[in-house]
Amino acid sequence: MREIIYSENAPKPIGPYSQAVRVGNTFYFSGQIGLDPKTGAFDSETDVEIQSKRVMSNIGALLDAAGLDWNHVVKSSIFLKDMNDFPKVNAIYGSFFQEGNYPARETVQVSRLPKDALVEISVVCVK
Repeated sequence: MREIIYSENAPKPIGPYSQAVRVGNTFYFSGQIGLDPKTGAFDSETDVEIQSKRVMSNIGALLDAAGLDWNHVVKSSIFLKDMNDFPKVNAIYGSFFQEGNYPARETVQVSRLPKDALVEISVVCVK
């Protein structure tokens, strides 16, 4: 069974994809960037911490829409425009999880992200 998950509290997709898709007990969340869901714009185009907080807030909105919480996240992918931002993003990201209950993860630097975002994060959850 396949179910599309949607939340008005997360940015609308900017392409032909769903915010999240559930297949059985597994949820696949599309990558989130730091767009404000109400305005469709970044809170800051140059501050990776502000963008990271918004990314995590957007993921949280999708978790809520799916009836999940951060403990259901089993895998994360973090994409950074600049790996020098890793410590800042890592600190914000880590604050959303309980110590010792971190998901599997990779973090990579990429040459460019949608809308020239500084950070994008996607997650996989299991209920």
